[in-house]
Amino acid sequence: MSNTHADTVLFVRDTMLPQQEPPASTVGALGWAKANLFSGWFNTTLTILSALFILYLLSGLVPWFASPTWYAASLTECREILAGHEGACWGVIRERWLQLMFGFYPSELYWRPVLALVLLFVAVAPVLFADYVPSKLLGFTALYPFIAVWLLWGGTIWAPVMALLGFVVAFFVFRYASKQISPALALIAGVIAALLWWMVITPAITPDLSRLLPIGIEAVQSRQFGGFMLSITIGVTAIMCSLPIGILLALGRQSDLVLVKAICVGFIEFIRGVPLITLLFVASTLLNIFMPPGTNFDIILRVMIMVTLFASAYMAEVIRGGLAALPKGQYEGADSLGLDYWQSQRLIIMPQALKISIPGIVSTFIGVFKDTTLVSIISMFDPLGLSNAIRADTAWNGVYWELFIFIGAVFFIFCFSMSRYSMYLERKLQTGHR
Repeated sequence: MSNTHADTVLFVRDTMLPQQEPPASTVGALGWAKANLFSGWFNTTLTILSALFILYLLSGLVPWFASPTWYAASLTECREILAGHEGACWGVIRERWLQLMFGFYPSELYWRPVLALVLLFVAVAPVLFADYVPSKLLGFTALYPFIAVWLLWGGTIWAPVMALLGFVVAFFVFRYASKQISPALALIAGVIAALLWWMVITPAITPDLSRLLPIGIEAVQSRQFGGFMLSITIGVTAIMCSLPIGILLALGRQSDLVLVKAICVGFIEFIRGVPLITLLFVASTLLNIFMPPGTNFDIILRVMIMVTLFASAYMAEVIRGGLAALPKGQYEGADSLGLDYWQSQRLIIMPQALKISIPGIVSTFIGVFKDTTLVSIISMFDPLGLSNAIRADTAWNGVYWELFIFIGAVFFIFCFSMSRYSMYLERKLQTGHR
């Protein structure tokens, strides 16, 4: 019996034990904390002291932020609700947040800037997310600037239509002239044709068209713009226009044509050597001196032009850095394929330079958007300018932190979104070195 039992005993395992979970102290949040926060007596001491300091800060900040003053109608009422305790007066945000968003824009027309903002996201979608949005929307992207101007300022529809036709004229002139002369001269011819259309033909035709076909919406004056609507309008315009202008300036600075190079270098160095606030003062006060008498040059348009030129100069240097980072072999490869200058720039050089320059480009965009707050210096009611106007009201005289925290939070949302998109684009294009 014992021999039979001995014959059935196996000395080699014929089954595998089930896999066990790793120790809880080495994985997950607990494992990370043990490895990074409590890996030794020094790190443990720093972790405890830091936790106590954070708890001390939260003990003061949480009650301040959680104060029950949302429905207060004045600073005095906030103080009565708090009964001597420290706390924020959020009633000013509840009562004035629409003013911080839209400035003095007519309340019955709020739907127009809201619609313009929604259409902005639709217009930029095929540019920012080309892999997920059909390219057919690029046609709407090209039309959006004219639609947005009409929605925000109102008036006759023929003004933006004539502005759009100016670009169409420039395109056809460039296309025809490029077959006869060099692309650079053809581009100059297209620009001249567009300027003639806008300055000569448009003023002569638009009034008659408005009388024959009075299509339009209620006009809104630029002095009624304000708040984040004003900042977004100036910032988006500067961001959209500064990139192509910056590309042209960067290429012009590296041009072999002495005159073109001198003009681009002079423009870039002059703009980068002058503070933005000085340019805004020029746009606000001095520019009208050089205009013909009776010329009505919109103040917001003047500011847009100055901010765009300022951003273009910095954008040109960012892109020039990307061009300088490319190895010489890329240029030689383009030459070996028989490509001319513009073909090599469009197909080989510029895509790589822009890919390298993504962090600097987005950083410039963020800086431009934040710099729109400087328009408060020239008496334009951006969010910071409106905060001063709100505090001038006797009901809210003395409120500071609540307004600035709200304004800072909205700016953070926009700037953080641009930063996250930059990181997404870098990962998508694999700009980092492996």
